[in-house]
Amino acid sequence: MDASDTGIYARELDGLDRTVQIGVASGRVISLSFPEEPSEETTRGHELLDRIERVLRGESDDFADVPIALTVPTDHRAVLERVREIPYGETSDVATLVRTAPGLDPEGDEGVVRAALEANPVPILIPDHRVLDGPSALPTGFERRLREIESSR
Repeated sequence: MDASDTGIYARELDGLDRTVQIGVASGRVISLSFPEEPSEETTRGHELLDRIERVLRGESDDFADVPIALTVPTDHRAVLERVREIPYGETSDVATLVRTAPGLDPEGDEGVVRAALEANPVPILIPDHRVLDGPSALPTGFERRLREIESSR
């Protein structure tokens, strides 16, 4: 993606029964969602959609090179940035995130972690499916499929 890349892109992916839709502004992904129907102003083709489709076919990709722009509260940002660091094929849990995300209170911020995971604006790119006991912003079938693919590597 280059800095001039701006728009809404969507594609229905085989086996998902949903559309994957991404919002891009100035070359950074600002949203990734799974609407039943794409927005009317979407464009079908985008290299990131190609990559997501290949992952669903079993190819590995950690998406670490994809630039994102997070507009979330500071405590959520700390959690999501930590989740993005979880390596492909590995998992974590909510308690570990509470202990390792900067600025969180290990004694009382489990709710912050859960809220950040549930509100994740760019699931897959921030792989909340790797947090086994936390909520995910992904549809259940997609979350399960990504875990299966990554655990087989």
